[in-house]
Amino acid sequence: MEDEVCKHLAAIKTLKHAKDYVCEECIKTHSTWMHLRTCQTCGVTLCCDSSPNQHASKHAAEAGHPVVISAEPGERWLWCYVDEEMAEY
Repeated sequence: MEDEVCKHLAAIKTLKHAKDYVCEECIKTHSTWMHLRTCQTCGVTLCCDSSPNQHASKHAAEAGHPVVISAEPGERWLWCYVDEEMAEY
């Protein structure tokens, strides 16, 4: 990670990766998703803001979990919802 990143991104030492390539909330409601993000606080994998339900950002706001990584194959970045900052890994 870069030297000058927000405190939330800097706090991530070990990445949590998606266990399954599905949005756990969309599965419950039989909805669809576009892209997936994995919460770095609790490890839940949810859909991105391009998806109809935007579960990942809702989870971040409700649970207070600020950082996600992309669960998309080949993408290697983290996003902090609080500071709206991205870092590659």
